[in-house]
Amino acid sequence: MYAVFVLVPFILTIVYSFHRWNGVGPMTWVGLKNYITVFQVPDLLGTIGNAFWLVVWFSFIPVGLGLVVASVINRVATGRFGEISRVVLFLPYIIALVAAGIIWGWLLSLSGLVNQILTAVGLGSITRAWLGDFNWALSAVGVIGIWVLLGFCTVLLSTAMSKVDPSLYEAARIDGSNWINEFFNITVPLLKQEIGVCLTVTVIFALATFDIVYVATAGGPGNATSVPGLQIYILAFSQRNIGLASALAVLLMLLVVVIIFPIQRLNKETY
Repeated sequence: MYAVFVLVPFILTIVYSFHRWNGVGPMTWVGLKNYITVFQVPDLLGTIGNAFWLVVWFSFIPVGLGLVVASVINRVATGRFGEISRVVLFLPYIIALVAAGIIWGWLLSLSGLVNQILTAVGLGSITRAWLGDFNWALSAVGVIGIWVLLGFCTVLLSTAMSKVDPSLYEAARIDGSNWINEFFNITVPLLKQEIGVCLTVTVIFALATFDIVYVATAGGPGNATSVPGLQIYILAFSQRNIGLASALAVLLMLLVVVIIFPIQRLNKETY
């Protein structure tokens, strides 16, 4: 089953990437031309740059915030309140990404709740159609990613923190350590493996994202929020350029491997 649903499509994608094919007629061998085209066409290469920018929003920020929020929950929100906090934070992660894109499309629209709040607090001058602004659209998509992934990171890290020996914190407090020192000298070092898991999941999510972008912006305005996953879809199903779509897909896969491999390597060296 694995060979049928994973290995065969994977091999075929590589084969298609060396051909010009519309998905119906005969294939024509073009060698590396599709790969060269990806690097020569600014719109295609730009999608990879956008994906890297989303890694910051979808991965680094949720993991960093997740560490802080998890630490606060474990320290302050214990018992039933702590459980409710984790559930509420985790809900966005299990909501369908299409639904998340639609919800945030409304919230970030020109007359949406975000602009209404900004106007109410006297910041009406900075309101805009966040997902329709060339300068802010990609960052606005990044905010959606934070909302979706923060709960996952928080719950995973919070669970890991609950397994840390409390005597370590007690000894640190006896030595006069404050919360910040405990966080950086005890919590973070002992959670390296879980942090690695969070980074792996969120980086893959960022690089392979499709649903949120497709629903919220469809890659617009212009190509400001276009990402590899969306561009592969457009090339394959709208422009019927299977070869170029396959080449971009192969490059995306290699990009994921190149970024994830060092993270996994560091995790193994830690333990």
